[in-house]
Amino acid sequence: MSNTSQTVLMAKHIRKAYRDGDTSVDVLKDINLEVMAGEMVAIVGASGSGKSTLLHVLGGLDSIDSGEVEVAGLSVHALDEAGRGQLRNEKLGFIYQFHHLLPEFTAEENVAMPLMIARRNPKEAIEKARDVLSALELSHRFGHRPSQMSGGERQRCAIARAMVTQPACILADEPTGNLDRSTADAVFANFAQLAKQNGTACVIVTHDLELAARCDRVVTLKDGVLV
Repeated sequence: MSNTSQTVLMAKHIRKAYRDGDTSVDVLKDINLEVMAGEMVAIVGASGSGKSTLLHVLGGLDSIDSGEVEVAGLSVHALDEAGRGQLRNEKLGFIYQFHHLLPEFTAEENVAMPLMIARRNPKEAIEKARDVLSALELSHRFGHRPSQMSGGERQRCAIARAMVTQPACILADEPTGNLDRSTADAVFANFAQLAKQNGTACVIVTHDLELAARCDRVVTLKDGVLV
C-alpha cells in the first residue's frame, strides 16, 4: 500500500470566473484542498454551485484565473496542453455519471484502452485489464460488450478503465448517479476497496449524501469556497 501521509492533490487559492460580455460570474472564489494518498474526499453542494467546474479545474480540463493545482507534485496549470494531456493519461483517472464505454469493444478492450493509448504491450494491457475487472467482480464479463452488461456492470467497467493505469488520483463526477440504491452501494464498495488497496486518492463530486458519508471526508462547496 502507498504511503498515506503523502499529498497527492493540492489546490491553493483557486479562482475561476465565467465571463459573458461585460458581466463576470465568480464560480470558484478561493478554493483550498489537500488530498492524501488513499483518501476519499466527497464534494457536495447545491446544484449549480460549481462542483463539476471544480473537478474539471483539478483535472486540468478547464483553465483557472489564479491559484495553483498540483497533482503528484506537478503544477497542472503551469504545463502546456501536451503536458497536461500526459499528466491526465499517467496520473489521473476520470469517472463520470455515464460510463462512456465504446460500444463496439469488449469490457477487457475498453479497460485496456488507456494502456494501449500509452503504447503499452497489447498482451500486457489486456492482462492488466483483466486483473482490474476481476478485482471489481467482472471476470465473467471479459468478452462482453457494453450492450450485454447491466448498468452497474457498465459503471464498474468504467471504474476499471479509470484505475487500470494505477493513477495517483481519481476524479469522479456522480459516479453512481445513474444507478439504483443497492447497485450504487455495491459499485461504490468495490470502487472504495480497490482505491484503498492501491493507495489511490479520490475526489468524488456527488449529490448523494449517503454515498458521501462513506468517504473519509466530506467538504461542501458553497458560495465559491469549500467549507
